Amino acid sequence: MVERIAVIGLAAAAIEAGISQRTAAKWKSRFVTEGDAGLRDRSSRPHAVRAALNGEQLAEALRLRRARWTIRAIASSLAAPYPTVRRFLAGRSLSRLPPIEAPPPVVRYEHTTPGSMIHLDTKKLGRLEKTGHRITGNKRDHVCCVGWEVLHLAIDDHSRLAYTEVLIDEKKATTTDFLERALAWFTEHGVSTARVMTDNGVSYRSKPFGAALAVRGIRHVFTKPYTPRTNGKAERFVQTALREWAYAHAYNHSSERTDQLARWNHFYNHHRQHSAIGFCPPISRIPMNNVSNLNT
Repeated sequence: MVERIAVIGLAAAAIEAGISQRTAAKWKSRFVTEGDAGLRDRSSRPHAVRAALNGEQLAEALRLRRARWTIRAIASSLAAPYPTVRRFLAGRSLSRLPPIEAPPPVVRYEHTTPGSMIHLDTKKLGRLEKTGHRITGNKRDHVCCVGWEVLHLAIDDHSRLAYTEVLIDEKKATTTDFLERALAWFTEHGVSTARVMTDNGVSYRSKPFGAALAVRGIRHVFTKPYTPRTNGKAERFVQTALREWAYAHAYNHSSERTDQLARWNHFYNHHRQHSAIGFCPPISRIPMNNVSNLNT
């Protein structure tokens, strides 16, 4: 190839050899500098490599990292290059420090019968007057100051059967009325409610809400303050609803989104496979589903 370069030029010789002009120029330069010896195979190892940390430095880096030193501080203390120290610690899974306090253990529970526990929660949703920037990607389509509406939900702990409504607010009267409609809906589906779990919101602690439960003999259970995972099934349902209903389509108005809720809720209860209950729809865990036409 080097001989052909002298005859037909660098570009043509490179094409003829099936390599790039840059590679052809490299081999020509080696031949000019070293002669035939420059065309022999050689190690691809670089001429200069980073200085590795010695045993004492490695041990000290581990000790300082476990003492929660930053990687840059460790490198400075060892008089070693930062990338070398970082690479070594990353190989020991110490590139990120563990949290000072260990996360609390995950406690999973499931009541054995439908109605033993009904979870209630709410989720604020911004009202829509047109398709917003989340869908169009144009920040000029941002709509502000049009207010809020609230998704109210009730979900059965055992079956994950859910009842939802979009209402104008989450005040005590609105929340209490939703509770009564939700309990009636569950009763129609053969679910007798024994307990209701809510967070510590003002509406849930109001006298009308408590009275609505007391008159039915239903026990009211509150979640631990600032611990939303206590009401995890409701929180999980909220995320599912946002992903599969609220943000799943480009709605032109809030009314379109609300109209689609009943259809999606029916799909969730009767057709959607739920991983936590063996990839079956929630309605399959309701006993009266076996003798009625509720699964249609």
